[in-house]
This record gives sequence, C-alpha cells and structure tokens, in this order.
Amino acid sequence: MERVIAAIYTGQGLAERLQPLFKEELGDCRIVSILDDSLIGEVIRSGGVTPGVTRRLVQYYRHAEDLGADLIFNTCSSVGETADWARPMFRTPIVKIDDAMAREAAGQYNRIGVVATLPTTLAPTRQLLLREAERQQRTDVQVVDALAQGAYQALTSGRPEEHDRLILEAALSAAGTVDVLVLAQGSMARMEDRLRAETGLPVLSSPRFGVRALKEELAKLRAAGRQETTEKIG
Repeated sequence: MERVIAAIYTGQGLAERLQPLFKEELGDCRIVSILDDSLIGEVIRSGGVTPGVTRRLVQYYRHAEDLGADLIFNTCSSVGETADWARPMFRTPIVKIDDAMAREAAGQYNRIGVVATLPTTLAPTRQLLLREAERQQRTDVQVVDALAQGAYQALTSGRPEEHDRLILEAALSAAGTVDVLVLAQGSMARMEDRLRAETGLPVLSSPRFGVRALKEELAKLRAAGRQETTEKIG
C-alpha cells in the first residue's frame, strides 16, 4: 500500500532541497506539498507565531489528515511549538523536521552553537534544544546563539553570496566556544559542508535528520499494521 506524507511549508526554497532526500529515503511514498509563504512573512513581521498563523497551520494539518496522509511533516522550525501544541488534536502523527537533530545535538554535545538567519527561528530552536537536554537529563548542556543578521533578507532578495557570507561570519563568531554547530533552518543546509570545513566543528542540519525521522515513523506504522493483521487472523 502506498504511503502518503503531507509536507507543510511556510516559505519558499526548502522544498527543492528536500525532494532528493525524499526520493533517496522514501522512494516508495507519495509526497503531497502544502505551501503558504505568507506564514513565515507574518511570523517575521510580528516577531513570533501569531494566532492567525496558528489557525492556518492547524487548518493545513487538518487538510493533510483529510486527504489521507499517513504522516504530516512540519518543515518550519519557527512554528515548531505550534506543531507540538497541535499534535494531540490529530490522529495523524506530526513529525517535526528538527526534533531528531535536537535529540542528536543535546545527547552528544555540551556546548551547542545555534546558527540562524532569523531571530524568530533562533529562539524556538534554543528552547527545543534545552527541552531535549532536560528530557535526556543532561544538565550540563549550554546553548550559544549565533544570529546571522540580515542573511535571510539577503537570500530572499536574490543575494545568496551575501547570505552565505553572513552565516559563515556568525558561525565563526561562535566556533571558539562551542562543540557543535546546529543550523536552525532547513534552508541553511547548503552551508553544512562549508561551515564544517571552515570551523573544524561538527555541523548538524535538519533536512536529512527530519526525513530519516519520517522513515522511522513509517516503519512503526508498517509494524503496527502487520501486528493488527496478525491479531485479526489469529
């Protein structure tokens, strides 16, 4: 049976990076994309998630469930806390793109540098890492902010070289005090190899972690389906 994954996007750009990963890791699934780039615009203007953004996201999660999605993939770290809040409202599991990355970072490293191009993503990622450290009972985890001020605007204005330069500068500013760099936005994954080479540090980005988390959830669904079939036969 073909499995369906509904990917919810709040902005342009990330879908193109995720498509090869979907094909590589989830080749037997059908991916349905729901994109509303007004969401991230409203988050940026308001400095955080508004009631209107929350309402529209929940509507998109509901659309995904209504169309028969087996999993909902929340691809935007800026609205991750909304996904956490909404999970109990739906039968369909909601997988956040950055949860698995946060588990890895909080479980393996003590001093984590978070590189972001938007303050509205920096704060939720910091909180996600600290919650994950608490869940793993790791009291020695510290998070260092590294905001690449203006990088997001450079990218959306068609200046990718400036975007990359500002990210590199932010990463280098934190590199001497941290054990690992975490890229807060999936769209920053393009810088993963360069930052690793320039800083000499491990660099974690969310797209591959998130897609592999989807793969793990699908395996659980298939196992549960086989168990249900066995019980019915028995």
